[in-house]
Amino acid sequence: MSILIKNGTVVNDDTMFKADVLIKDGKIVEVGPNLNAPGDAQVLDAKDRYVIPGGIDPHTHLQMPFMGATAADDFVSGTQAAVAGGTTMVIDFIIPSRTMPPLVAYQQWREWADPKVVCDYGLSMAITYWGPDVAKEMEEVVKPEYGINSFKFFLAYKDYFMVEDDEFYQGMLTCSKIGAVARVHAENGSVIKERCKALLAAGVTGPEGHPQSRPEELEAEATNRACMMATQANCPLYVVHVMSKGSAKAIASHRQKGHVVFGEPIAAGLALDGSHYYNPDWNHAAQYVMSPPLSRNPNTPDILMDMLAAGELHLIGTDNCTFTLKQKQMGLKDFTKIPNGVNGIEDRMSIAWERGVHKGKIDPMKFVSITSAMAAKIFNIYPQKGRIAAGSDADVVIWNGNASRVISKDTHHHASEYN
Repeated sequence: MSILIKNGTVVNDDTMFKADVLIKDGKIVEVGPNLNAPGDAQVLDAKDRYVIPGGIDPHTHLQMPFMGATAADDFVSGTQAAVAGGTTMVIDFIIPSRTMPPLVAYQQWREWADPKVVCDYGLSMAITYWGPDVAKEMEEVVKPEYGINSFKFFLAYKDYFMVEDDEFYQGMLTCSKIGAVARVHAENGSVIKERCKALLAAGVTGPEGHPQSRPEELEAEATNRACMMATQANCPLYVVHVMSKGSAKAIASHRQKGHVVFGEPIAAGLALDGSHYYNPDWNHAAQYVMSPPLSRNPNTPDILMDMLAAGELHLIGTDNCTFTLKQKQMGLKDFTKIPNGVNGIEDRMSIAWERGVHKGKIDPMKFVSITSAMAAKIFNIYPQKGRIAAGSDADVVIWNGNASRVISKDTHHHASEYN
C-alpha cells in the first residue's frame, strides 16, 4: 500500500519547502516536487497544509498506579488521544515501587502497553530506591532487547518515589557509565512534607494548599541542585515539567556554562496559571492539582514559551496522568490525598502552535523541533522519527495551521470528564 501526499509544505526542524511525500509500507520513500503516484497509491491533497513529522510526547504516565488510584487514561485512551492531536509516539514511564525490581516493573509495563497502544511508544524508567542490584539492572535494561535509554529520579514524593541526594548522585554516575540520560522531577520533597503538615495543622485542607506547600522557589532550588550534581557526575540531565521562571532560568544559566541539560515545559504550564487553585468550586480547583503546581505568576506561560523560542528550553511534554473527578475527590478533606495529574496528550501540539506560531513567537520549523525532532534527538531515535525524509518512519501529520477548535471534555478522547 502506497500513499502520496501532494502539494503540501514539508516542515522539518531546519528547513521547510514545497514538496510531495511518497510513503510505502510504513516508510517515507521519496520527498520531492511533482512525484508520480504508483498505481496502488492513495493520493492525499495537502494544499495549504503543512506536512510535518508526527509529534513525540516525551513524558506520559498512562495506566499509572499512583496515590491509591490508577490513572484513568490507559494505553488505549491515552494513545488514541495522542493520535487525535497529531502525536504519533509517546514515551511512558515505568515506575517501580520500592519493593519491585526494575526488570519486573519493565515486564509489567510491557504487558500493560503492548496489547493496547495505537501508536508507537518507548519507555523510560524511574529509579525509586538505590542499591547495587539497581545499578546492575540499569546496566541490563539499556541493552537493545529492552531499549531503555533514560532514567528518572524524583526529588519529590518523599516516602514514596523520592531518592535522597546521595542516591540521585549514584544513579547519575551509573547513567554516565552506561550512556543514559538522567531525567529529574525537581522539587524539594523534604521541605514539601513539612509544609504540608503545617498547612493541614492550620486548617488548610482544600486544593489551594497544594501550591502553598510547593512554592516555586523549591522547584528552582532543586533544579539548580540537580544541574550542579549532574555536572559533577558528568551526566546529561533532562529536567521534566519545568513549571516556573526560576527553574527555567536555572537551566538556562547552566547551559550558558556549557553543561548538558535540557528543559521540558508541559502543555498545561504553557496554557494555564495557578489562579485555578483558588476557584471556589472544589472540583474545578482539584482538576489542576499536579506537581510541580501551575505557576502563581500569570506571565509564566508566556515566559516559558519565550524561553522555548530562544532555545533556553528545548521541547514540550505533557506529564499526562489523568484522574477522574471521583478519584480526585479522594482528597476532598485533605489536599495531600488529591491524586496529582492532568491530561494534555491530545492538545499538546495545538497549544504549542497557538501559543508559539500563532502568536508570532516561533516559526513552523521551531514548532517541529519542540514537538518532535528534539525529543527524537535526545532519545536517540532521530532521524527514524522526528523528520520528513526518505528512509524515516512514515509518522506523518498533515497540519492545518489556520484551523480553530475548542478544547472540550465533550470532544476529547481522554478518559476524564473534564479538560
